Amino acid sequence: MAAVTPISASDLASWLQDASRPAPLLLDVREPHEFAYCAIAGAQSMPMGTVPGQVDTLDAEREIVCICHHGMRSMQVAMFLASRGFDKLYNLSGGVHAWAQQVEPQMPTY
Repeated sequence: MAAVTPISASDLASWLQDASRPAPLLLDVREPHEFAYCAIAGAQSMPMGTVPGQVDTLDAEREIVCICHHGMRSMQVAMFLASRGFDKLYNLSGGVHAWAQQVEPQMPTY
């Protein structure tokens, strides 16, 4: 099974600003009400419980950054995707909370 690479909020921000590197899929696995409250621009909402039923819609060749509130649910989803053969997986360390603290301080937190 492929490893899941942790990525910090600042490293992800740098990646997203690097035009020479293809942008990853930002897979936000929080619940819809959480996603509606705050989300990283460009993120795709796919609540954790719906991932098994939607795994076939994801591109296994694309780099995927899994995101949740603090990084626990997203790590579980990343590990699930790894078990399904995905191997370009990252987990946002500290989740959107870390993103709000380190990258986008105007983002609401909860």
